[in-house]
Amino acid sequence: MDATQRIERALERALSFATAGDRPPLLCQAVNHAVFSDGARVRPRLCLAVAEACGDPYPEAATAAGSAIELLHCASLVHDDMPCFDNSDLRRGKPSVHAAFGEPLALLAGDALIVLAFETLARECAVTPHRLAPLISTVARAVGMPNGIVAGQAWESETDICVEEYHRTKTASLFVGATAAGAIAADSDPQPWMEVGRQLGAAYQVADDLRDLAGSAEEIGKPCGQDAGNEQPNMVDELGVPACLAKLQNYVTNAIDAVPDVPGSDGLRNLIKGEVKRLTPRKLAQSAA
Repeated sequence: MDATQRIERALERALSFATAGDRPPLLCQAVNHAVFSDGARVRPRLCLAVAEACGDPYPEAATAAGSAIELLHCASLVHDDMPCFDNSDLRRGKPSVHAAFGEPLALLAGDALIVLAFETLARECAVTPHRLAPLISTVARAVGMPNGIVAGQAWESETDICVEEYHRTKTASLFVGATAAGAIAADSDPQPWMEVGRQLGAAYQVADDLRDLAGSAEEIGKPCGQDAGNEQPNMVDELGVPACLAKLQNYVTNAIDAVPDVPGSDGLRNLIKGEVKRLTPRKLAQSAA
């Protein structure tokens, strides 16, 4: 079973517990809509790739960590799309949760996915209990305060935004959590892997800013021009396209160079290269070729 299959089956299993009995029906539909909407599963695949590079001695723990991280990512997207934040009616090429089910159910669906993430970790790590506490603390730090995606989202409400901290917390933190969790699940030292997450997360933020400017709704699955419309920081506005493309390549190189030299590291390096290529807006990639 490849990484994508492991993740999808784990998410299906997690949702089967949350939606048992299909009650309340609309909330069950909303959480399924949020999770099973053609996501690329980048963060859980990164988690599993690190675990595999470290030998993957406890695949149940790695899969639990990866699926929990994806559930938290999906929750963040549900909340991020709501009118109080980005007010986006489109996500992954489909109606966002609040557009399809209304704001009250979107808020509750996001909340339910956050709770489900930690429930999933607790349940699926029953066979590897020595991995549970470090995984919970690592994943929680990646999503909470002061350095997780909750803090990152909160920077949008500040009048004086620290752009570097905003980007680091809103985007890179969950990548750091994914690489660290993959190593912890494999009973390895997470410290060398955290730099991979930092650099890859920074690359994703630059790519996202470029896509917001130069992508299309069809290509990226959500409206473009959101940052300008919501008066949010965008690196392209500050540095310009050529400098951002150079930054993107620099972060990618740094992420690849940061991968520890272990027997399974080549697969992770290839994953990084492939994902960044996928994220670069087509017209910018063509112009740079």
